Amino acid sequence: MFDRSRRNLLSRRRTPALQRMPWVVDEDTFVDSCTRCNKCISACETQIIVKGDGGFPTVDFTRGECTFCTRCADACPEPLFHPTTEQPWGIRAQITPDCLAQHKIECRSCGDVCEVQAIRFKLQAGGVAIPELDTDVCNGCGACLSVCPASAISMFTTEREEK
Repeated sequence: MFDRSRRNLLSRRRTPALQRMPWVVDEDTFVDSCTRCNKCISACETQIIVKGDGGFPTVDFTRGECTFCTRCADACPEPLFHPTTEQPWGIRAQITPDCLAQHKIECRSCGDVCEVQAIRFKLQAGGVAIPELDTDVCNGCGACLSVCPASAISMFTTEREEK
């Protein structure tokens, strides 16, 4: 196994960590059982599922957002997904210090696309509004990531509660 964190060591472009589709079972089971048939890639309505390392499907939030349409799970012929009635995944957005607002440049791109309104802006006296992310509201759709002009949003994984 290789260390994925070192792969982008020399790259200037920051990319989100490898992320599987929503409702996917644990990583070991997924890698052992996925046949790489690409049915999930073809089924994705926003075309954010791409071939990743080893040809395994992964989500690329730089291409857009996940709408949680369940098409990837429905298209998969293998038992690789939890029921779609459960929480889709344990990922959330986070705003990094590279945010333009942190550098006194007005920008509200992320808040404009946040359908669940997890990103709100706090007004600052004599300054620009600063984004505040409510991780309890964030569903991890990734809509904010692709629209950020400073690439100041990343996705992080939280513990998924197994039932």
